[in-house]
Amino acid sequence: MAFKQLGLIGCGLMGASFALAMRETAGVDRIVGFSPSPRTRDRALALGVIDAQAASAQDAAQGSDLVLIAVPVSRTTECLQAIAAHLAADALLMDVGSTKSDVVAAARATLGERLPCFVPAHPIAGKAQAGVDHAEAHLYQERRVILTPLPENPSALVLQAHQLWQLLGSRVLELSPVPTLLVN
Repeated sequence: MAFKQLGLIGCGLMGASFALAMRETAGVDRIVGFSPSPRTRDRALALGVIDAQAASAQDAAQGSDLVLIAVPVSRTTECLQAIAAHLAADALLMDVGSTKSDVVAAARATLGERLPCFVPAHPIAGKAQAGVDHAEAHLYQERRVILTPLPENPSALVLQAHQLWQLLGSRVLELSPVPTLLVN
């Protein structure tokens, strides 16, 4: 499995670690990254996390067949609004947010005809230290990643997301993005 271009939106710990893992597994040819902070973009480039800096989230998504949103959950709506018109019809779009029902609601409100491209993901991984300087290619190895596919997702795209996380060494589970109420 190889992607031509990863559009990385958010070059902090989670996004940068994903990019490094993709590079190490030869899962992507080119990585274009955007973070609002020019310092973070510069560090990501200097550390070899990304191959090129994008001036905006839209620029990172443009021409990418894989897009990863690694921004705080509170910024998801804004990010999805910015990139929706720039996503290729066959792109795989994922996030690494720690919550899913609000992220899915944001996707439904913003992505329009590109909603089927979005396969929400929640890696159960991290470190005490945040930021691009603490990123590591092995952050997702032997960690669980929960995919929360949407009814609109083509089964082939969900399979592709599943295989991608397995390529990075993750144990993949699939759950509903909507919490269920347990009643005795």
